[in-house]
Amino acid sequence: MATRQNSNRTTPPPSGMAVGITVSAAVILILAGILHAMQGIVGLANNEFYVTTQNWIFKFDSTTWGWVHILVGLVAIGTGVGLFYGAVWARTLGVIVAAVSIFANFVWLPYYPIWAVLIIAFDFFVIWALTAHG
Repeated sequence: MATRQNSNRTTPPPSGMAVGITVSAAVILILAGILHAMQGIVGLANNEFYVTTQNWIFKFDSTTWGWVHILVGLVAIGTGVGLFYGAVWARTLGVIVAAVSIFANFVWLPYYPIWAVLIIAFDFFVIWALTAHG
């Protein structure tokens, strides 16, 4: 069975740099998801582990934060795996998950400020990698 190719429409293969950056974003997204889930499990297991450093507007129970981090983490892990398979939905969901993670970690700043800023930086890289190198 012969396949017919339209000679007017050829798409070049993705560049090695674009593939490498996307794979890096997938790895970072999976690692961030695992760390989110671990952070959530700690919040559920030990309610007194996380203590706010200042009196901020956004106050949530440690159990609530635990579930938020677990859910964001599981979605991030699934999305990162989808990126390895080259799924278009994973690119879109990856940007959304990273944006939600940025928001969650911004609100999480009073609990673990340095960690939250580090994860926010990783999330910005993921958004850049998935939007700039499609």
